Amino acid sequence: MKKYLLILVIAFGAGLAGSFLYNTLFKTSDTYYTYTTQPNYGYASLNDGKSVQMNGDFVVASAASTPSVVFINTLSQQSTNNWFDFYFGGGSQQVQGSGSGVIYSNDGYIITNNHVIDNATKIEVVHEKRTYAAKLIGTDPSTDLAILKIESEKDLPAIKFGSSRDLKTGEWVLAVGNPFNLTSTVTAGIVSAKGRNINIVNSQFPIESFIQTDAAINPGNSGGALVNVRGELVGINTAILSRTGSYTGYGFAVPVDIVKKIVRDIIKYGEVQKSFVGFEVDEINSSLASKYKLDDLTGVLVSYLQKDGSGEKIGLKKGDVIVKINEEPINSKSSFDEYISYFSPGEKVKLSWKRDGKLMTGELTLTNREGTTDILKRETYTSEKLNADFEIISKVEREKLGINNGVRIVQVRNGLIRRLNLSEGFIITAINRVPVSTPEEVAEILEKIKGSVTIEGVTANGQKGYYSFIFN
Repeated sequence: MKKYLLILVIAFGAGLAGSFLYNTLFKTSDTYYTYTTQPNYGYASLNDGKSVQMNGDFVVASAASTPSVVFINTLSQQSTNNWFDFYFGGGSQQVQGSGSGVIYSNDGYIITNNHVIDNATKIEVVHEKRTYAAKLIGTDPSTDLAILKIESEKDLPAIKFGSSRDLKTGEWVLAVGNPFNLTSTVTAGIVSAKGRNINIVNSQFPIESFIQTDAAINPGNSGGALVNVRGELVGINTAILSRTGSYTGYGFAVPVDIVKKIVRDIIKYGEVQKSFVGFEVDEINSSLASKYKLDDLTGVLVSYLQKDGSGEKIGLKKGDVIVKINEEPINSKSSFDEYISYFSPGEKVKLSWKRDGKLMTGELTLTNREGTTDILKRETYTSEKLNADFEIISKVEREKLGINNGVRIVQVRNGLIRRLNLSEGFIITAINRVPVSTPEEVAEILEKIKGSVTIEGVTANGQKGYYSFIFN
């Protein structure tokens, strides 16, 4: 027995000695790691050469960003839309919704998604267990963003902004939000891709250049923060790609460099000062390359030119290939749309394009939706009797849709327009074959009309629609 104990003691001592000798000979200083597949190393090396201590589970980024993310509750009216309601009115029910938001400034401006608060009759913001009534400042359906304002007796913790342009595929990011009404939830993942266009934004001029991430994003995360390892905002979480409605590995966020411009414009003007170039572009594929006899698939193809627009004025032609803006390479429609979204009407950009293998350049003046460089404010008209809001169609949209006039239905509540099953976004061009150009004309006719009624118009994608009714 003593013999075996002696062997165990000698073996244990040899192990200790070996361990001490190894640490003495091969000890190294702290190591900096560049985004390995494990998020539990001591440090993460960033693009700018700086390093952020991760503490094993993104504590630094989580602590910096979580206090700036809020919970949003909404109430809206949803029509039951059946035959009984059409003849006798009424027919609506209250629907509760929820989402997330990000505190933009200490005085209470909050960023969220447009679809989170769309059609809401009541919006509440919950922050640190306090509930605030929120005012809607403005929306931008083309990027699915909205700005709210709450009043607080103390300064609120505004989030720090990073840069989505500097963000690289493969970087670690955190999604912060309130999925399934679970407040202050943090999930981690990487940037899977940038410049994704998933055709989810329902707008006449959508801007889709999403950051794709595999950080878990679920219902309720919409409007929340996507942050880098320093806790800086790099995107607003907006959508998931899923057949079930829950996270399956694909989440998408609006890049923060787009968000910055949208937020500043809405707070200052009440509307985004969107820039137009006077032409449209398409992705180049093999079919288009063959049709236009292109040597490669780089750049974007000019597919439509507005008459007397900025593009036509600098000599662009249909079939030209845009390759650079301000010396920045352009290789997709999403990157083109995103880059233009950084600018305001009146600003100039240097455009580089190819035609028949020859490189050409020109200075393009960006314009607003009316083809000028003035500051514009969105004006809507509300008809109390119709219980709906309307707006005039811009020059850019009229030319694109091939119509001379029209009035868009902006928002529909319970009333005649809803009972007629006319949807938001539909453009009324004529009533009983009489062209209409202003919201006042639409309201005046429909508020008094009797007998047979025919409404003509187009959808946002240009599809014509005809509706016939009989009023007693």
